[in-house]
Amino acid sequence: MEFIEQIRQAANIIDIASQYTTLRKRGRKFVGLCPFHSEKAPSFTVDDEKQLFHCFGCGAGGDIFTLVKEKENLSFPEALNYLAEKYNIPIPTRKKFSPQRQKQNEKLYKINEDTLAFFKKNLFNTQEGHKALDYLKKRNIPEEVIQKLKIGYALNSWDSLLSFFKGKNISADVLEKAGLVLRREKKEGYYDRFRGRIIFPIFDLSGKTVGFGGRTIFEEDPKYLNSPDTPVYSKGNLLYGLNFCKESIREKGEVILVEGYTDFVALYQEGITNIAAPLGTSLTSQQVSLARRFAQRIIVSFDSDAAGKAAALRAISICFENGAQIRVLILPKDLDPDSFLKKYGPEKYNELIKKSLPGLTFLMDSMLKKANINIPEEKAKVVKEVAKEIEKMPDSVVRSEYLKRASEYLSVDEATFRSMIQQKPSEEMQEEKGGFFLAEKRLLQILIENKEIAPNIFPEMKKEDFQGLKSEPIFSLLVECFKKGEEPNFHEPEQKIDPSLLRYLTKVRIEEEHTPTTEEALDYLYTLRQLSLENRAKKLKAEITRYERKGEKEKLPTLMKQLIETKKQLEILSKRNYQNQSYIKSANTMKERS
Repeated sequence: MEFIEQIRQAANIIDIASQYTTLRKRGRKFVGLCPFHSEKAPSFTVDDEKQLFHCFGCGAGGDIFTLVKEKENLSFPEALNYLAEKYNIPIPTRKKFSPQRQKQNEKLYKINEDTLAFFKKNLFNTQEGHKALDYLKKRNIPEEVIQKLKIGYALNSWDSLLSFFKGKNISADVLEKAGLVLRREKKEGYYDRFRGRIIFPIFDLSGKTVGFGGRTIFEEDPKYLNSPDTPVYSKGNLLYGLNFCKESIREKGEVILVEGYTDFVALYQEGITNIAAPLGTSLTSQQVSLARRFAQRIIVSFDSDAAGKAAALRAISICFENGAQIRVLILPKDLDPDSFLKKYGPEKYNELIKKSLPGLTFLMDSMLKKANINIPEEKAKVVKEVAKEIEKMPDSVVRSEYLKRASEYLSVDEATFRSMIQQKPSEEMQEEKGGFFLAEKRLLQILIENKEIAPNIFPEMKKEDFQGLKSEPIFSLLVECFKKGEEPNFHEPEQKIDPSLLRYLTKVRIEEEHTPTTEEALDYLYTLRQLSLENRAKKLKAEITRYERKGEKEKLPTLMKQLIETKKQLEILSKRNYQNQSYIKSANTMKERS
């Protein structure tokens, strides 16, 4: 935290933003053409006093760390290092790793590098390796690509790697920790994990060897074998080949995800280099987030068999949940990218990329193939499943557009479709697309920007006041920081606040507002509390009705008691002295929009 504050004090957002666009002073702020999208009139605004930026055109926004992350395609720690180096601030040793842990990790990295060299030597300098090399050449993989991707070979031996490291005085238990050997079950000792396999080394973004994937050439099960998770490798957090292809992906603005190493190599050798592959797992949220650091659009190009289609559907669901744009490339029956390229060539594959289906269309087509939509009950099931997936989308504008398209595609009344989506309280209170309701927005502005009034408001706040609001994570963080006497930092990764929410918060903070009062802040707080109580009363009434219909009367007394208590709280709230005209107007507006 101290390191972050050092950077915040030393760095200036005007200096950094000026690297990406020309800024001119306008009043108390600076404006310029947005570096995140093309525009003719400047809508990119930088607030020197608050050290924030926001584009009123595309919605990009945040603090100096966000700006560097987005423009340089860096993670939060990488952005810290970037700024620290720029402003000559010493980078501290990472606290979460003990010296022993750091030493262990460095040892594992060195072991992986030595293993990589060993596998490469096997491929080029052994008789068995020459057979593996012939196998690669029969698959039309040129030596240039083999060298570039550092492909190697694990000898078909139980202990060749063990013996290699024994000569280096590396113990078997350390190799086990690196995921390179396995402990024998029926007797003492260890044996090599990878045997008789083409080896595809796995690298992190910085190019460090962190793991390995092996493809058998002896047709043994499993066909592909991957390193297990180790202290330096987590397969759900990395994408194979991204270290080689990140610049191409960034340039093209899209990443093609293929299922495995051979598909990756097949595309790579044909000059299609905006590619990556999940590492033996279904696509994860972390992998989607990693891909989006380099491109907004993800194109899934999995096998055309049942397993490949199921993996594509899972990928669509994950991308929807993470707000990523996804398309699906449809291959002819029984072909994977590798076999398609061999049969039709890269030009035909590029044509398929252009014809790839939007994820929503692929999802609906897949569901329609399994149902007879002439039967109302089956059509209803499809509609509900599609609505369930669309509901995962974090951006309300995108969600609304997808609902519109889905209703047209499935020939379902749009209003009916929308009624299936659970409307979150934050959406019911939105002042504008993707934003907050007036009371929510103004209370946040006061709590963050006004250090004199905020301490009077925090003690009055209850967790229930903002429960279910879109801004709930922000309110929770503010309350927690107030209790600890700390300044909130919304953009730290551990806060796990949705980026779209942070962008809108920046817009809220950068807007000009009149000087607030304590009474006004309390008005907004009680407005939110009133809506929370009214929503609770509605839910309790619905539960009471449901249990009455079921005849489960034993649960009714507790629910009735809760409803009476909620109504009492609403009555007390209505008698507050702070119920002035602005509060009443805000409450009425809220009811109308709800």
